[in-house]
Amino acid sequence: MDIYEQIVELRRSGRRGAVATIVNVRGSIPSFKTAKMLVRDDGSIVGTIGGGCVEADVWQAAREVMESEKPRTLKFDLNQDPKYDTGLVCGGTLEVFVEPVLPPALLYVFGAGHVALSLCQTAASAGFDVTVTDDRSSYATKERFPAAHEVHALDFDEATQKLDPNESSYIVIVTRGHRDDMRILRWAVQTRARYVGMIGSKRKVIEIFKTLRNEGVPAHLFDRVHSPVGLDIGAVTPEEIAVAITAELIAVRRHASSALPHLSWFKGAREESDAASNAEAVEKAMDEGDHSS
Repeated sequence: MDIYEQIVELRRSGRRGAVATIVNVRGSIPSFKTAKMLVRDDGSIVGTIGGGCVEADVWQAAREVMESEKPRTLKFDLNQDPKYDTGLVCGGTLEVFVEPVLPPALLYVFGAGHVALSLCQTAASAGFDVTVTDDRSSYATKERFPAAHEVHALDFDEATQKLDPNESSYIVIVTRGHRDDMRILRWAVQTRARYVGMIGSKRKVIEIFKTLRNEGVPAHLFDRVHSPVGLDIGAVTPEEIAVAITAELIAVRRHASSALPHLSWFKGAREESDAASNAEAVEKAMDEGDHSS
């Protein structure tokens, strides 16, 4: 099988993998420079870099690379390590570069207003395949969103029934009303999407979260919701808000490890509320104990 065709097929299927390439050789090795091996997310392989213990070690490293999404370079000294002496090599050293194969980053934008318009342009330029959905056919058009990969003029309930976001998907909710935001968020938090963000004021977010929790949506599902959405860069205009949201999408996509000026405050507020409730319960129990004694 052609390894390049398999890489394309893997990405089209929304799956992960890693490609190992021999990039440096000294002496004799059981393969050749530029030899490649693709390791799929199910552990299967295409191609070979020589077999044996070297290939087994590279296979394990490839599994780790596709999880971390960061490349690695492995060095093997076939002269020094006895486990590589299979009687098939004369001795030598080689370096293997292992790089992740990732599916396209899919961004689902719900809403087709001013923020969505700017977000589509900004996110597309950052490498996201953007799908825009709105229930207004006059707004959800390819002419209005030329940078979008897909544009759907559908009722939001109909749209969510057709979509199945995977682990490489991102969802941003920027519709024109609270009711639509809540309908989409109810669905979004129960998907496999890597990121869920919703625009709105603190008051709006609190009310939506309360309503959904009262409906029985588990509270822990809201821990991954970024709302208000975007990084705190003082954004005011739709164009600036789009930059703030795209910056947050990039931070999540690239596993940014440093502390970010995030606008999401709900999780911290809920933890403080839970702590206060626990303290109140303890105090009440102690009071009851005093009265009973």
